[in-house]
Amino acid sequence: MTHQLVHNGTITSPRGFSAGATFADIKAWKEKPYDLAMLFSDDPCMVAGVFTTNKIKAAPVLLCQNRIARGNSQALVVNSGCANACTGQSGAANAEQMAVSAARKLGIDASDVMVASTGVIGTQLPMEKIERSIDRIEMSPDGGHNLAQAIMTTDTVPKEIAVEFEFEGKKITLGGVAKGAGMIHPNMATMLCFLTTDAAIEQNFLQEMLQRAVDVSFNMITVDGDTSTNDTVLLMANGVAGNGTLHKDDPDAVVFQNALDDVCIDLARCIARDGEGSTKLIEAIVEGALSDVDARLAARTIVGSPLVKTAVYGSDPNWGRVVAAAGRSGAELVESKVDLYLDELCLMQAGSPLSFDVEMAQALMKKENVCFRICLNLGDGRATAWGCDLTEQYIALNGDYTT
Repeated sequence: MTHQLVHNGTITSPRGFSAGATFADIKAWKEKPYDLAMLFSDDPCMVAGVFTTNKIKAAPVLLCQNRIARGNSQALVVNSGCANACTGQSGAANAEQMAVSAARKLGIDASDVMVASTGVIGTQLPMEKIERSIDRIEMSPDGGHNLAQAIMTTDTVPKEIAVEFEFEGKKITLGGVAKGAGMIHPNMATMLCFLTTDAAIEQNFLQEMLQRAVDVSFNMITVDGDTSTNDTVLLMANGVAGNGTLHKDDPDAVVFQNALDDVCIDLARCIARDGEGSTKLIEAIVEGALSDVDARLAARTIVGSPLVKTAVYGSDPNWGRVVAAAGRSGAELVESKVDLYLDELCLMQAGSPLSFDVEMAQALMKKENVCFRICLNLGDGRATAWGCDLTEQYIALNGDYTT
């Protein structure tokens, strides 16, 4: 690893970024102190974005998709408690007004403000509250921690990270925050992730690198199989570090890509671990697939299987569920070639079950991180996916979400 963690790092760890948050009385979870936040760069940024694949897209998603085409931005305003999805023309106007209000506060053009929302679908934003609250947000280089709290809904912990590394003799910092605990599934979900860096990066390449990082991280997690309407990942690069602009043909570009991949994977794992009602993180490693595509199919199906998830919750080493999930995933699989491991304990070899210590297996299943590794022995394809166990608390949380 060529990069190292920044102590207490967050989205404002890169130079030139500030953030702030307040409580605007949008969401019902008033024990969480913030529900409205802004992010600002002193200098204009190159910006890239990846969004939900759901055909129902929230108003702020549509706004961001339109603005991403310009390739630059300088700020973000985001709320929790209301998704501003399925809200018609009023919702679109409200998303625009959020940008206008944030721009007025920050002294920039409204077209340079990205907008994001998360929360209940089908309700209108309380714009009077939001506009009043934006005016009282105090921006600070340490405000990233407050932003991380402001985007939480059913999350139990904020999710934030920053790393730094050397590039062309310059210190580069990359930071980010994320939220998500329910409606999490591959091809994005009810999750938000905002990333910043003080590196200078060409916009098309920034978009390419972000898409790759999303593919190995947020597109490899699942909590409950639902893909929502508001998923947004944004990456802003302000160039304050003073490096030469990073392009696709730069041989050292891999240094930034590896850092970006690791930051996104860390945040994705945090989301999976914090799945609604969960007690354990599930990791599925698929090796020896015919292709990476096949490996991704198998890994995502394993961590998304309700039977696998409930077995993990009960610490039940019912490993046939894992193999069955891989078998129905759509990946090429030959039963007589399959090996399966629970951590390093081999449960199945060349398609045949092995005798194993059941108490040891149960002990491994009781760990906070439960890892299955399945070797298909057909090729070089490899992938890792993450999920969580399924508990009674998930039903309780979602049974009364709006009441």
